[in-house]
Amino acid sequence: MRRYEPERIRNVALVGHHGSGKTTLAEALLHTAGAIPRRGRVEDGTTTCDHEPEERDRGMSLSLALAPFEWRDHKINLLDCPGEADCAGALHAALSVADLAVLVVSAVEGLEAQAEAAWELAGSLGVPRLVFVNKLDRERSDYDRVVAQLRGRFGAGFALLELPIGKEAALHGVVDVLNETADLYEGGQVIHGAAVPPELSDEERRVHDAVIEEIVAGDDELLERFLADDVPSVPELEHALTVEMEHQQEFPVLCGSALSGVGVDRLADFLVEIGPPPTDRPATVLAGSDSDPTVVEVACDPAGEPLAVVFHTIADNFGDLSLFRVLSGQVRPDDHLVNTRTGADGRLHRIFTMRGKEHLDVPSIAAGDIGVVSKLTGTQTGDVLAPKGKPVRIEPVRLPPPVAAAALVPRSQSDDDKLGPALARLCEEDPTLSVDRNSAGQLLLRGLGDLQLSVAIDRLARRFGVHVDTEPVRVAYRETITTTSEAEGKHKKQTGGHGQYAVCTLRVEPLERGEGFSFDVKVVGGAVSRGYFPAVQKGVEEAMADGGVRGFPVVDVAVTLLDGKEHPVDSSELAFKLAARLAFRDAVAAAAPVVLEPVSRLEVDVPSELLGDVLGDLNSRRGRVIGTSPAAPGRQVVTATAPTGEVVRYAAELRSLTGGRGRFTIEHDHDEVVPPNLVDRVVAGALATSS
Repeated sequence: MRRYEPERIRNVALVGHHGSGKTTLAEALLHTAGAIPRRGRVEDGTTTCDHEPEERDRGMSLSLALAPFEWRDHKINLLDCPGEADCAGALHAALSVADLAVLVVSAVEGLEAQAEAAWELAGSLGVPRLVFVNKLDRERSDYDRVVAQLRGRFGAGFALLELPIGKEAALHGVVDVLNETADLYEGGQVIHGAAVPPELSDEERRVHDAVIEEIVAGDDELLERFLADDVPSVPELEHALTVEMEHQQEFPVLCGSALSGVGVDRLADFLVEIGPPPTDRPATVLAGSDSDPTVVEVACDPAGEPLAVVFHTIADNFGDLSLFRVLSGQVRPDDHLVNTRTGADGRLHRIFTMRGKEHLDVPSIAAGDIGVVSKLTGTQTGDVLAPKGKPVRIEPVRLPPPVAAAALVPRSQSDDDKLGPALARLCEEDPTLSVDRNSAGQLLLRGLGDLQLSVAIDRLARRFGVHVDTEPVRVAYRETITTTSEAEGKHKKQTGGHGQYAVCTLRVEPLERGEGFSFDVKVVGGAVSRGYFPAVQKGVEEAMADGGVRGFPVVDVAVTLLDGKEHPVDSSELAFKLAARLAFRDAVAAAAPVVLEPVSRLEVDVPSELLGDVLGDLNSRRGRVIGTSPAAPGRQVVTATAPTGEVVRYAAELRSLTGGRGRFTIEHDHDEVVPPNLVDRVVAGALATSS
């Protein structure tokens, strides 16, 4: 594949809900352009973009795929994004480098949850957008319904550039609204520039006039001409439409069927004709110190100094692949660039592009284009590659926080040894994954949902040979005391030689929540030698960790050693440690112990019409609503607290409750006493989880 100038490059992200036909549309575009000899099928696992085994097994896109093709002397870098909420990291990565987002909407299912989320995210990032209404050849497809949903959900600005000819199985063409002609697809042939069918002529004229008025309204010069009965030419209208797309004023709507091919070539034409080139959207980088950064605009100039940003990483046994976009200059094989985060000099041994899993060699990657480099040690997503002495960086992509977790248990010692490095590689590939240990000692893999975690576990086994099982995540219940008490612990054991003898009298007192543990000594008269004090404290700490009356770790307790007895021969540190454990256990049992449960703070973002359902669900989980506030148009944010044990599976449950249109963040807020009437239920549930 040859090198293209920035003006002839289009970086296009295909976004939308799972099942809307994005991957099928990518396949159709590649085949129409002659980039692949035959079209694959998602159902057969033979598509170019869904090449990972996990994608083929599940019949769905799970990761970002790059698929460039050439069309009318332009290069179009397609970025096929998965449509599941669990895979939002790939969507963020693609939109961080795309110059145009094509929202693919099924004409059968209509506007769905993740299509809305993708549209809003692209808008927040300032990415121009257009809509392709797909599956118009299917039963129950309805173009007008989808257009009405778009306008009802997102407002005005949708310019209908095409109308379908025929319905459902009879779909056989599209009307070009601007040119007022028809393109007919019959018998594997395409007839361009045909007459508009008589039954559509009135509708076409109405839509044509409305679209022209919509476009010229955003351009003062064109509006003046239009009002003077000087209708702008189609190229002038398309140029104005491009500008208005870039300013998020207009959103073209195209239509067709990726499966039958109707409208696919016209979509490619529009990507070339109205798609913004990289030169229209210069990148910005940060220079200077972290505390006082300076925003610098970088011109998309192939003659400038080489500057590139890594936007996605693919972990592989044979070395990571780094996908990058060149912001300025050109990147060639064997160039040396500095990673501005680490300061390390890296040699770019081989530069290529990818079409699915196929590697395509290129002589160089110029400004505005997307390329791939392998085995660039220490390079992560978000890193900037620059000439020596140019320590610039980019604003980090704001990724959604993890809201789901799986507890991992290695199957063997060998798996345990390899697990840490393998997880680190997966987290480099998908930054929405993270790893930590909870207070119960479990190794947790955190992410955006169960699907993402399941895929990550499959990839651990396939790519790195690391096999793990999962277990339920244990909630960190604890115990504390509410009154003061004293108890004596006596350890006496006589064997053949030296025996064991120690007596401790301890007082326990409650501390403020979160203070943990304190230990004091108020022994008088030398009843217990100073050398045994550490052993007593160690015994108390071990007893706290072993658990109180209910078996949960004990926290927020002040312990004082008041008195004791020792034997000149039989006493030892071990004896005093065991005596202290006995005394502490009895003292806690007499100090009105209670069970503490962790309480999480949630912010739940939901459509306004579902607010009542979400509030009712939170109440059923013993949640306490702090307040509600308006968010984006038509949405509300609920701030609430709820026991962590009640929201362990909230990611999946909220998705089910809201049809995937709800999203939330969660963090630990505080610990709280479990109501007495619920203690038995909580304890039973915790024991079942840990067994």
